[in-house]
Amino acid sequence: MNTTTSTTVLSAKGLVKRFGGITATNNVTLNLQKGARHALIGPNGAGKTTLINLLTGVLEPTEGSITLEGQDITRLAPHQRVQRGMVRTFQINQLFDTLTPLETLALTVSQHQGLGGKWWQPLGARKAVTERCEQLLEQFHLTSVMAEETRVLAYGKRRLLEIAIALACEPRVLLLDEPVAGVPAGEREELLQTVAALPADVSVLLIEHDMDLVFSFANRMTVLVNGTVLTEGDPDTIANDPQVKAVYLGHGEDAHV
Repeated sequence: MNTTTSTTVLSAKGLVKRFGGITATNNVTLNLQKGARHALIGPNGAGKTTLINLLTGVLEPTEGSITLEGQDITRLAPHQRVQRGMVRTFQINQLFDTLTPLETLALTVSQHQGLGGKWWQPLGARKAVTERCEQLLEQFHLTSVMAEETRVLAYGKRRLLEIAIALACEPRVLLLDEPVAGVPAGEREELLQTVAALPADVSVLLIEHDMDLVFSFANRMTVLVNGTVLTEGDPDTIANDPQVKAVYLGHGEDAHV
């Protein structure tokens, strides 16, 4: 078997996305290795969100292909990609405000285990659901707030719940879309530690502006500028790349690189 195929879980080849006369994604190729901690960075308007929308099926590429564990998923709907093990968190919380973290996770775990509409049954009646919810609540530091409505949670806890929901789907590929965006400084440490402790067998693609998080988390980085891959490498290589420094200098972000 081809070595690249055996270790690459998610591969984008020659992705192009045009909106009328605007090319938002220009011939992007990216390979996510099994167990990777891979960061996608770039200035505002670089095309990061468009690329993630292509990978997750929210947008359909004008050209190019996407494979997940060797299977072509270029035309699959978002929910079909989730079923195949690709899960995404969003820049903005998409949570049910009136449900508690426990209820939210019970719903997610039940759906993932094929129990669908039976999530509302007394939690004790489904031991597997109960046990998985307890694991997730503890893993994401949500046990103390598990019975509170999501709308009253501190923002950092809401972000933790969102990642817990993603993990409840047992992904093999996890796309973290700016997980610390909007999180107050005092709530970041808990979230950063949780992100760092994500399961080693889950391959993670991180989209993030917080360079402290990027450089502490990633073992591989891809720099996107104007919809095109500028360069890719390990954190040290990226930090010392003159092209990368020039890009961030031009956007007032030289202190980050």
